[in-house]
Amino acid sequence: MRRILIIVVLITGIGAAFWWFNRPHTLTVALVEVERGSVESSVANTRAGSVEACQRTRLSPISGGRIAYLGVKKGDHVKKGQVLLRLWNDDQQAQSNLAQTQVASSQKRIAEVCAMADNAEREAGRMAKLRAKGFISEGGEEKARYEAKSRRAACEASRADVAQAQARVKVTKVEQDRTVLVAPFDGIVADIVGELGEYTTPSPPGVATPPAIDLIDDSCLYIEAPMDEVDAPKIRVGQSARVSLDALPGKMLLGHVKRVAPYVVAVEKQARTVDVEVSLDNADDNKQLLVGYSADVEIMLDSHTNVLRVPTSTLLEGNKVLLYQPATKKLEERAIKAGITNWEYTEVLDGLKQGDRIVASLEREGVKAGVTVTPEKIAETSVQTIKAK
Repeated sequence: MRRILIIVVLITGIGAAFWWFNRPHTLTVALVEVERGSVESSVANTRAGSVEACQRTRLSPISGGRIAYLGVKKGDHVKKGQVLLRLWNDDQQAQSNLAQTQVASSQKRIAEVCAMADNAEREAGRMAKLRAKGFISEGGEEKARYEAKSRRAACEASRADVAQAQARVKVTKVEQDRTVLVAPFDGIVADIVGELGEYTTPSPPGVATPPAIDLIDDSCLYIEAPMDEVDAPKIRVGQSARVSLDALPGKMLLGHVKRVAPYVVAVEKQARTVDVEVSLDNADDNKQLLVGYSADVEIMLDSHTNVLRVPTSTLLEGNKVLLYQPATKKLEERAIKAGITNWEYTEVLDGLKQGDRIVASLEREGVKAGVTVTPEKIAETSVQTIKAK
C-alpha cells in the first residue's frame, strides 16, 4: 500500500507540475478608449528650417584697396545711407578737386569770352549802319561781322568746356563711390571681414570671397523650411502653420504660408525638397527671433472636429487595431476605415464606435489577436490624459 501511495503522489505531483507550466498566461495590456475630438492633417519639414531676414545683403566694394575708414562693428544698428566702410581714395579726391577747379576756371572764362562776343556783335551792328550810310567800305563791315561770329563761337566753346569739366567731376565722384560702402537699408551689421588698414578685394568671377560687411534687416523675419517633394503639391499660400524652435522650447508660434518655391531643390544624398516660407501672424513674436535660429514647421492641410479618433500609435499595418472584448477578455483584430491623420491622432470613419477600448501597448511581447488579457488599472488615467490633450 505504501508503494501504491507513493506512486499516486508522484503521478499527482508530475501532473500538477505539468499543468502549472502549461497553464494559459494572462497578459496585462494598456487600453485607450475610442473618443470624439479634433483631427488635423498636416505635413512637416524633412530637414530643419531656419529663421531668415526679408532683406539681407552681403556688401563688398567694387574695387580693391586699403580700408581707410571703418565706421561700424559687429552688432551695430545702422541707418539707410550711412557710410559703413571707405577705402583709401586720396588720389581720386585729388582728381575731384582738380575737376572742380577746372569748372570754376571755365565758368570765369565764360564771363570774359562771352562779354567780348557781346561787344563784338554790337560793334558789327554799328559797322552795318555806317556801311549803309557809305562811311565805311564793305570789307570793313564784313571784318566786324566775322569778328563777332568768332567771338560768339569762342563763348559757346567756353560753355562746352564748363560742361566737360562738370562731367569730369561726376566721373571722379563715381570713382570715389566705388571705394565706399553705404547701407542700402536700416539693419544690423552681422559680420565684418577686414580691419582698419587691411587690404580688401572684390570677388572675381567664379571665386567665392567673403563679403566685407553682412547687413541684415531684422525688422522683417520669416521661417524657411524644406518640404518633401511628395508633400509640396498639397501646400498652398495662406494655409495655417505652426512653428517650433529649439531656442524657445515648449512654445508654439502661429503663422501662415506666404510663399511656395516654384522649383525643387536637389541636394546630393538627400531627399528632393521644396522650400516653403512662413510668416508669423503675431508681429511681436518676431522680437523673440534671431536670424539663423533652427525651426520646424507644421502646415495644416485639413481639420475635422467632433469625429471619432484613435491615437495613431495604436494602429497596426493595414489600418488595424486590437479591440478588447470585455465579455471574453480577449483581443480581436479589427480593421478600420481611416480618414485624415497626423502623428498624434487618426480619424475613424468606420469599424469602431465611441467607447470601444483598444490596445495601446502594442510593443509588449505576446500581444496579438486571440490572447486573453487583463487591462491595466492605469489605463483610465491614460485615457484622461489623452482627453485633456
